[in-house]
Amino acid sequence: MSTSPEPLSVRFDEYSFWVELEDGRTLGVPLAWFPRLLHATPQQRDAVELSRVGLHWEELDEDISIEGLLAGRGDRSLYKRRTA
Repeated sequence: MSTSPEPLSVRFDEYSFWVELEDGRTLGVPLAWFPRLLHATPQQRDAVELSRVGLHWEELDEDISIEGLLAGRGDRSLYKRRTA
């Protein structure tokens, strides 16, 4: 069983967020995939907690797994609302 690489840092620009991984990769992810982050203030975005499995924003109630990012998955709750 393989494990996802650990996130080392997260940074934001106007349209994306960038996750630096311990294996040397940097993932660029569209903010549009995660509406809570898209609409968050810079201070809220900066309050990210990094763990071995992913990224967590307490105030925003947002959890994003590294495994999901590597698989190209965005906010699954948004997908469920669109297809319901």
